Amino acid sequence: MSTSAPYFHHFQKDTSGIELPLRFTFPFCYDPHELSILAAEHVQAYLESQKDFNHNFGLIDGQDGLVIGKMFGVLVVQDEIGNLGYLAAVSGKMAGTNRHKFFVPPIFDMLDPDGFFLKEEEHINQINRNIEQLQKSDELKELKENLIICKKREDQILSDLRKLHKKNKAERKESRNSQKTTLSETEYQDLLEDLIKQSYRDQHDYDVQKESSAQHIQLAEEALNHIVEQIEELKLERKIRSSNLQNQLFDQYHFLNAKHESKSVLDIFKESKNIQPPAGAGECAAPKLLQYAFQHNLKPICMAEFWWGSSPNQEVRKHQNYYPACRGKCEPILAHMLIGLELDANPMLENPAADKELEILFEDEAIIVVNKPAEFLSVPGINVQDSVQTRIQNQFPEIDNPWIIHRLDMSTSGILVLAKTKEAHQFIQDQFIKHTVKKRYTALLDGIITEMEGLIDLPLRVDLDDRPRQVVCYEYGKPAQTQYKVVAIEGNKTRIHYFPLTGRTHQLRVHSAHVKGLNCPITGDDLYGKRANRLHLHAGFIQFVHPLTKTLVKFELSDPF
Repeated sequence: MSTSAPYFHHFQKDTSGIELPLRFTFPFCYDPHELSILAAEHVQAYLESQKDFNHNFGLIDGQDGLVIGKMFGVLVVQDEIGNLGYLAAVSGKMAGTNRHKFFVPPIFDMLDPDGFFLKEEEHINQINRNIEQLQKSDELKELKENLIICKKREDQILSDLRKLHKKNKAERKESRNSQKTTLSETEYQDLLEDLIKQSYRDQHDYDVQKESSAQHIQLAEEALNHIVEQIEELKLERKIRSSNLQNQLFDQYHFLNAKHESKSVLDIFKESKNIQPPAGAGECAAPKLLQYAFQHNLKPICMAEFWWGSSPNQEVRKHQNYYPACRGKCEPILAHMLIGLELDANPMLENPAADKELEILFEDEAIIVVNKPAEFLSVPGINVQDSVQTRIQNQFPEIDNPWIIHRLDMSTSGILVLAKTKEAHQFIQDQFIKHTVKKRYTALLDGIITEMEGLIDLPLRVDLDDRPRQVVCYEYGKPAQTQYKVVAIEGNKTRIHYFPLTGRTHQLRVHSAHVKGLNCPITGDDLYGKRANRLHLHAGFIQFVHPLTKTLVKFELSDPF
């Protein structure tokens, strides 16, 4: 018997030999279960052959339409009588619609032609058009120019009048001085009274003109303000309507969990982060899948999300690669929706360095140089305190505070330098700031690089919706430059040396994987490529001036992979 849920897809091959997972997928860090992979492959086969919609994923040369890759999700489920199948979803809209016969519907369809959203959005768009029309109108341009001309004209009239009055004043002074001795006392007093009247007349004429000029300018300003006020009123109406529409939209999003408890998106984000939900919250594949499963009494077994199509300009997304759920939009929502399901352990709460030794390569009265293993924190984290810094503190209790001069990502292995004193720390850190420290990293890339050497220059900033991921951003990103040189081609992989000129978070990982960089992720990169036994990135060489001897010192390690 088949389930009545219309978006329930049966597996196209026998799955009886595949063991079900004991716990549901922890969505923010996972290796896809065999069933999730099988479901994803079915969806990918559908995407390659479907004729249900026309969307340009960037996979077919010359296809019409804007290239937009998409994130898809699969949720393996069981119905009430134990039938095993899967649901599929796409993040956001696709091909201009939220409704597709293969993918579960959205929690709320903003694109419903009979719904409130499009109608009110059109009203707001009309306001935008009205604002733009007024801002670009010839009338507004003419009134602005008229005001400028009016102010210049009236200023010039007053300036000319002041010059005339200044000339008149000088002439009156000359008359008083020259005729004092030639006129009788009575005649001279009459002259003075006349000169005073002339002065008052000049002042009166100036006041009259000043009032007249102010009135002319006021009339020009009022004519201009009539349109400016229309624009401001429209902007205020737009702001109020947009806010009301956003609140009305949020009110449509209520999420179920495995206990069939419902909670609004406003309450979810207020309780978890005390913020308004970000735009698009609830539109990702994972919440859509779980919502549909809970609404139709389907038991979630495991899930996975994969990217289909060309990579976007900012983020690193590789065609057919699996990715965790985003944190900014999905983490609070999924934290509620997964209540009632037994989850895989959160690996970010575990200490992957618990059984690892920290090798000291060099130590004197100023510095300590260690060989940091992969999956070992440089400094204490939020959940895990074990780190290079705490290990050194425990091993050298006589040091007040071992100063971390630079850091390596937790997944990166290699040379890390610590200072025993504040003075040594400052001395070496100054060299980092001045870019006189020489560093070399070795990486094994998951593909073949044909350019033997070069410079990657891509500015980076954090992905605000999915920390700690970094994105390429020319507007707000910090400068990031990496020199590289290919060492060898090893089968279908490339061994490469990196010489970073800056030290941004995840710089080498993003510069490797991004389509505008080498477009070839580092092997084992679980954020920007594919998971493996480890991240194949190693800090193998460093050279700097010693803080005490003032001589060059260098340290080098062989590649561990």
